[in-house]
Amino acid sequence: MNLEKKYPKLFGKLEDKDVELRHLLNVDENYEDYDSEEFEFDFEEYNYIVYIAEPIQNALGKEKLGLLSKKFETENLFENFVASEEDLYGIKCDLNEDEMTTFILSTIEDIV
Repeated sequence: MNLEKKYPKLFGKLEDKDVELRHLLNVDENYEDYDSEEFEFDFEEYNYIVYIAEPIQNALGKEKLGLLSKKFETENLFENFVASEEDLYGIKCDLNEDEMTTFILSTIEDIV
């Protein structure tokens, strides 16, 4: 996926245009892990853990990062949503990982 062509407004705000997706956004499946207490998201309530990385945080700024969280709180695609921090979310929805990533980046592109 050519991120720069697909999300031109976002990439217009990024300092490093040669950045990879994993440096912008992490969308990880949440699963039950008995050996770790790293995440505070119950796997039954949230099937994804989303981290908005620093380049996107800087591109959005504090105000728009807060707007992103507010937008997700009212998103009909999400069965459950919680913002643990301004850049860390628990989400439950029926989208697969790629669809979730595309949806989040498209939402970010809309508010940049």
